Amino acid sequence: MSTSPERQSPTSGSHYQPRLPVVVVILVLFVIAAFTFVHATTSSSTTSSAAPSTSAPHHTATTTTVPPIHVPLSSVSVQVANGSGIHGLARTTTERLQTLGWDTLAPINGPHVGATVIYWKSGYTWAGQQIATVLKVPATSLAPMPASNIVPGALGDDIVVILGPNAGL
Repeated sequence: MSTSPERQSPTSGSHYQPRLPVVVVILVLFVIAAFTFVHATTSSSTTSSAAPSTSAPHHTATTTTVPPIHVPLSSVSVQVANGSGIHGLARTTTERLQTLGWDTLAPINGPHVGATVIYWKSGYTWAGQQIATVLKVPATSLAPMPASNIVPGALGDDIVVILGPNAGL
């Protein structure tokens, strides 16, 4: 009674191989799970991006609110103009803001002002507030950027600072 090598049964380990219908069911379940995951991820990101607009109060239709833009200080263009009559004030203020990381333009002379005014472009209120803190001027010094050109080339700037004698360094 001899046994052929092909007919020997394994002595250890498991050699379970599922039948074809079981493999097909597992594969179908995997595809359904993957599709559900992708669909849930896509719809949750769409829902979360739409949430702020649907949660706004109804009375905001009469006011226009622009969400703040938060970008690195180095990408916020800041123009400092001397409106104080104090020689070199715009230069030293520009250098100070530059060392803090702001994208400062060359200092210029501006219109004479009795107190520092910081103009901010829509969405850059936060930047104006930070600069007001650095210059030690009150929050009442902040104002939205007017449509007219305050100083030459200011319409393209994010922040325009016109220094008055109260600008503390």
